[in-house]
Amino acid sequence: MEAADRDLKAELEATLLNRVRSLPPAAFEQLIVDLLVKMGYGGSRREAAERLGRSGDGGIDGVIREDALGLDSVYIQAKRYSEDNSVGAPEIRGFAGSLLGNGATKGVFVTTSRFSSQARDASAAYETHRMVLIDGPELARLMIEHEVGVRTVQTVRLRSIDLDPYEDAEIV
Repeated sequence: MEAADRDLKAELEATLLNRVRSLPPAAFEQLIVDLLVKMGYGGSRREAAERLGRSGDGGIDGVIREDALGLDSVYIQAKRYSEDNSVGAPEIRGFAGSLLGNGATKGVFVTTSRFSSQARDASAAYETHRMVLIDGPELARLMIEHEVGVRTVQTVRLRSIDLDPYEDAEIV
C-alpha cells in the first residue's frame, strides 16, 4: 500500500506541475502568492499578500507583508518555465537587485523548472538578502501538502486489530 501511495503521489506531483506550467502568467503568480499565504506567511490576513506581477514590475511578482504594519515583507519572483529550461545565476542576480531596489531583505524565488548549481551558488552568496529557492518538484509537494490547486477526493482508512483490552482482561 505504501508503494502504491508513493506512486500515486508521484503521478499527482508530475501532473500538477504540468498543469501549473500551462497556467497564464498572472494566474501562476496568484497561485504562488496563495500558496505562501496558505503556508502561513502574512498570518491569516488575506490583505497581507498581493500579486504585483505586470509589465514593469521591477522583477517582483508579489509581496507578502509579514506584520500588520508592513514593516517586514517577503518579495516573490515566480518563473513559469518548461522542465528543460533551468533558472540560472543571471535571474538570481536580477532578483537580488530587485530586492535591493525595494529595500527588501527577504525573497522567495519560485520556478516550475529547476535551479542550476550556479543559481544556487549565486543565491547563497548574498549575505544581505535571504533568498529561498523553490523548484518545480518542491512546488508540487508544497501545493499538495497545503492543498493549493488540489483537493482530497477520497480517504482510505486502514484498520488494525486491537483486542488487547479483551485478551488481557479477566471476564467475570
